[in-house]
Amino acid sequence: MAYRKILHLDLDAFFCAVEELYNPSLAGKPFAVGGSPDARGVVASCSYAARKFGIHSAMPMSQAVKVCPNLTIIKSHHRQYSKISTKVMQQVHALTPFVEQISIDETFFEVSDLPESGEHIAKKLQASIMRLYGLPSSIGVATNKLVAKIANDFGKASYTGDFPPNAITVVPAGLESDFLAPLPVDALWGIGTKTAGRLNDLGINTIGDLAKIPETKLVEMFGKHGSKLAIRAKGIDNRPLSTSHEIKSISHERTYAEDVSDIETLKRTLMSLSENVGKRLRRSNKFGRTVRLKLRWADYTTQSRQSALNIPTNQNQIIYNTIIDLFNSVWIEGKRVRLLGVGVSGFETPVRQLSFWEDPNLISEQKEKQLQDALDALRDRFGDRIVQRASSLDHKDTYSRIRPYNNAD
Repeated sequence: MAYRKILHLDLDAFFCAVEELYNPSLAGKPFAVGGSPDARGVVASCSYAARKFGIHSAMPMSQAVKVCPNLTIIKSHHRQYSKISTKVMQQVHALTPFVEQISIDETFFEVSDLPESGEHIAKKLQASIMRLYGLPSSIGVATNKLVAKIANDFGKASYTGDFPPNAITVVPAGLESDFLAPLPVDALWGIGTKTAGRLNDLGINTIGDLAKIPETKLVEMFGKHGSKLAIRAKGIDNRPLSTSHEIKSISHERTYAEDVSDIETLKRTLMSLSENVGKRLRRSNKFGRTVRLKLRWADYTTQSRQSALNIPTNQNQIIYNTIIDLFNSVWIEGKRVRLLGVGVSGFETPVRQLSFWEDPNLISEQKEKQLQDALDALRDRFGDRIVQRASSLDHKDTYSRIRPYNNAD
């Protein structure tokens, strides 16, 4: 029986590894790439020496420097990261056309058609990436995406040194469920903190424990998701690699330098974010049906709300109107906000039926579109700030930003 050969590649502490290329003295030292602790920055990536202090990505940088006072902070250099990532991914594409890139430093690829073993290919690729680019990497090898990813996570987590693990973890065909069985349930895709807690309360602590539960019982507990859990717990994953790079959502976020409780300021931010998302949608010629709000309070508690539109859109005002409704549903007067985000997903091609008697709503929407197209043209030519809606401006600045008419102009 022929088995698939799926590999999961992860560039170890990628941002930090690139920074070490430009500054070798950082090797083995606790450092982090990210924003300033004085400006509400967060950790984008941290060295393995820093991880020993409990530092991790997405941690507030102010907290990171508290647990590690000698932490060196490096500003992100995304252009360099992107260039080197492209070169590494070109190597993967040279091996096989079946590549599913997950992020700038992570990808799946299938090499079932190659005669060499998955382990042999992993060792050659890992050595090549180190030789050509000086970058450490870890690779998981299995018969499917699920197990390859978990294998790689396991191999990396088993390492406790100050330097990147450079791990290669292979799960032979037929041993998928044996490999997964002793691992904690939250190592499985689709199991977050809440689901893991529910399972632990029932005495289901490992993936092996979960695999013993009848599928019907899991469906009773978790609905359709229970069926997926039953299959995954046995190490079964027949999904093909997704080789397309189609964008599934467009979003923008704003983190405040200081927490904000003023509702007018928050609404202006939501207007600005809605405009940014709308502009990107129109440039991509995409129309979204689902509008999503993200709100993070000062205590880092995060709330998300979304709403489905009757007709997919890419118009700023429609996005903003929907976002304001979502915002009003969660807003607590006087409570301080750290972050706001606006996103649109569920892309579809809008279908409009022409009729003799036009719907007034459609006429209004068409006028809004014509106005937005005109504004986009002006902004593309003269800059984003050439024309702004009054609602997006501070009231105290409104008049100062309007130039009086002058015949000499």
